[in-house]
This record gives sequence, structure tokens and C-alpha cells, in this order.
Amino acid sequence: MSEREVMRYQVLIVGAGPAGLACAIRLKQRRPELSVCVIEKGSTVGAHILSGAVIEPEPLDQLLPGWRAEPPPICVPVSEDRFYLLTRKRAIRLPTPPQQRNHGNFIVSLGATCAWLAAKAEALGVEIYPGFAAAEALFDEKGAARGVRIGDLGLDREGKPKPSYTPGVEIEAEVTVLAEGARGHLAKQLIRRYGLDAESQPQSYSIGMKELWQLPPGRVRPGLVVHSIGWPLDGKTYGGSFLYHLDGDRVAIGFVVGLDYRDPRLQPYEAFQQWKHHPMVKGLLEGGSILSAGARAIVTGGYQSLPKVEMPGAMLIGDDAGLLNVPKIKGTHQALRSGMLAAEHLAERLSSEGWDARLRASPIVAELHKVRNIKPGFKKGLWFGLANAALETMLAGRTPWTLANKADFASLERIDRYQSPDRHWGPRELPPRDRLAGVFFASTQHDEDQPVHLKVRDTSICITRCTQEYGNPCTRFCPAGVYEIVEDAAGRRLQINASNCVHCKTCDIKDPYQIIDWVTPEGGAGPNYQNL
Repeated sequence: MSEREVMRYQVLIVGAGPAGLACAIRLKQRRPELSVCVIEKGSTVGAHILSGAVIEPEPLDQLLPGWRAEPPPICVPVSEDRFYLLTRKRAIRLPTPPQQRNHGNFIVSLGATCAWLAAKAEALGVEIYPGFAAAEALFDEKGAARGVRIGDLGLDREGKPKPSYTPGVEIEAEVTVLAEGARGHLAKQLIRRYGLDAESQPQSYSIGMKELWQLPPGRVRPGLVVHSIGWPLDGKTYGGSFLYHLDGDRVAIGFVVGLDYRDPRLQPYEAFQQWKHHPMVKGLLEGGSILSAGARAIVTGGYQSLPKVEMPGAMLIGDDAGLLNVPKIKGTHQALRSGMLAAEHLAERLSSEGWDARLRASPIVAELHKVRNIKPGFKKGLWFGLANAALETMLAGRTPWTLANKADFASLERIDRYQSPDRHWGPRELPPRDRLAGVFFASTQHDEDQPVHLKVRDTSICITRCTQEYGNPCTRFCPAGVYEIVEDAAGRRLQINASNCVHCKTCDIKDPYQIIDWVTPEGGAGPNYQNL
């Protein structure tokens, strides 16, 4: 095999999302002489980025004063907020929660915004490499992180070199900044290696699914922001919807389900499709067409699940650190702020030492502390959660307790011990190939002849214990139809359709036995989201 090329920088940033790009830009603003590299596993910057997204503009004002004169390609000022409780046939308008009032905010495509930020970073001298998937961290003789190794290209399904084989380069740096987003592949490894979560509670997540629609002229009200709770989810399951009116007769719609759900029969993707049949939504979408679609994990553990964010040679920022504000349904402002603060820290000392204390003393973590009890309150049901949220909001988080989180996979009930509600899922309402249609609209591309990037450590569990105890929930919680239980001449077995994967990482999070590991496929593979 060929010898690996080595590239060296002073600062390496893994992930070209809002946190990583804000860090790169601020570093170059403060220390133009530093060599800064950003690597991104997507084929282009923004290809793997998916978010609602309504953003608070203050961090952008600080990072790029004057940005409003040349805004990102999709950037619509919020004109109105609406909040609804849905029943099967009704939409009951409720007062908008204070955290979700968006006066002065903007609806954006986060993918397009990141591409816009990348151009700003490159103009300052930042080197950005899309299609570079960081497969593993590198360490020096003392055990400190010293960079990453990019995954090899041109391996067949058994991991053997094909004629096109190219070894992945090693990128070394004085400091590595992990900004991979929710459930980052490297962050997961390094949190475990250094025990960064030893003093925090387990991280928690939701799955968010989104579609961008083109509608007939005159139907869209640019700037209208609509959120809902309730149907089609039952009162024991956390989640809700968003519907954002953009320009150009487009709307962004989405559905979020907390992965701490208990019902082993729940199908998040089908719940999203069912929500689109609600009278409030169906009439809006009729005659329209889907432009792009996708799914991703959302980090929701908050303050009590914040791990230590520094380790020898590396640091965590953005969703890798778990900084999303759940009641606001926003993480972009936190990602930008953490990226800028990390850059200022590095500009002063070019070391990860002291980063944990600096982040915890910042307004970023203070914001999380203030709302720390709101999301955990919904573990006791919708109505308790709403009442608890009202109390926590009224007292501005000054309650003398902190509610606990537990790992999402541990919340799933055994299928023979849980009575699921009747959700009326069936072929008349939901065509059985809907998940594959979602894969199509995600423009997902993986070489079929490459190593499977979804590693199941013991597939015998899938066809024995998991069938009996949970009814193979991977076939239901995956939004892309990656996991199937099939019967053929060889018997009953798990089939992994890895080429369908949209990199949401739900399987890595919710699998009740924690035997699934999501690892990076070949660089550039995966979804190619357009304006999500």
C-alpha cells in the first residue's frame, strides 16, 4: 500500500458547520498568521447540513458586522409566530411560548448559510477540504490528540484495495477542534477515551426530519413561523412540528421526535408523513412538490449532559459539546458563539488547556442552565411537561433542582410489556415506499462496493433477543430503510442497506443493545442536501 501523505497545520477543525466555520473565521480575524484547516465529510460544504432553521442574528452581527447587506442566499425575516396543539382533526392555537418568539430572527437554509460562511472563511485564508471524512483520531506518545487520519478511498466491501485505492492522508495539528455536529463520530470516540462524560448525565437526542417544498404561487406567507405539538404523537412521546414560510413560494416543513420515546412500535418517519395529512397542513401542501428532504439527530441533553469539553490536544464545540437550547428549538446561535469563543481562546494560547472552564463560565452555558429542566419535564408526559415549562420559564430556571436525563436507548420498553396507541398507519394513508422516496429526495449516494459504515457487532442478537424483546425497532426508527429483517434460503437475517443511509445516526443512539456503531463512509458519500 502507498505511504500516507502528511499535512500539518496549527489548528485543524473537523466539520464545516456553523461552529467550525465561525471558529475558523474568528481565528483568522484574530491571528491571520495561523495556519487553519477545516475538513468536511460532505461532498460540498452544506451537503450534510440540515436544520429548521430560525436563527438569532446577534452572533453573526459579532462575527461578520455588516452581513445583512449581503445575507446568505435564503434569509427571510420572521414576520409572525404561531403555536398550535393538534388533535387528529383540529388545530387549537395557543399562546406562543416565550422561548419560541422570533421577532428579529431570520429563517435560513443552514446548508446554504454554511456554504456562504465557507466563502468568508476562505477569503481570510482558511483552507477548507470537502470530501475529507475523518476516520480516526491520531495521538502522540503521551496520549494527546495530534490530528486525524482521513478515511481511505477505493476499498471494496471486504475492505480490500481496489485499483482506485488511495490511502487517506494524515492531518496533524497543534490543536484539533471537533465541530462535527450531533453525535459526532470522533467526539464519541474521544469522550469515551478520555472519560469526558464521567461527571455528566447521559446525552439525549431527538430525530429531526425535514422537507423543502415548492408550492403554487400566492400560497406562501414569507416570514410566517408555525410550530405545533400533539397529534400524531401520543401524550407520552416528546416531539412536534415546524412549518417555515420562505421566499420564492417555498416552505420548509419538519417533524421532531425525542429519542427518549418508550413505544417500541413507534415509527418517527411515518409519524411525519401522517402529520402532513392533518387539515392544517394538507391544504397548504396540495399541488406542491418536494425539492429536498433529509433527517438528522438533534442533541437535546442540555446543561446536565454537557461533557468536559477539553482534552489533551483537542476540544469540543457546537453540537459536539451538546449546546443546543431545546425550548428555543435553536442551536445555531450557540454553535456560532461557541466557535467564536473557542477561537478567541486559541488565539490567546494555541492550546486546549482551560477551554472547559472558559466555556462553562460563558453566557453560552448560562443559557443552558436557565432552561435545564424544561425538556426532562416532558418525560412525565405532555401536560406535566407544559406545566413544568411554564414554571421554569416564570422562575427563569431558578428552581433549586435539576431534573435527570438517562440514555435514550434505556427508555425503550419491551414490546410485550407496552400497549401502543392505534396510530392508523396503513397503506391507504402512507405508501409503503415513502422512506425510499425520502432517500431519493436526499440525493443520497454511496458506492455500493465499499465497506459497510454501519457496524453491528453481533447480528445474532438482532434475530433472537431483539426480535423477541423489542420487535426489531431498527426497522422502524431508521428514516431511510437501512435495516431490514429478511428471510431467504440462508434463513432469517439482518440486511443492512447502507447505501440508503442519510447519516442521521439514530441507530447509533436508539439501538437498545448499543451494538450499532455509525462510522464514516468514503469521503463525500452520503446525502447531498439542497437548501436544507
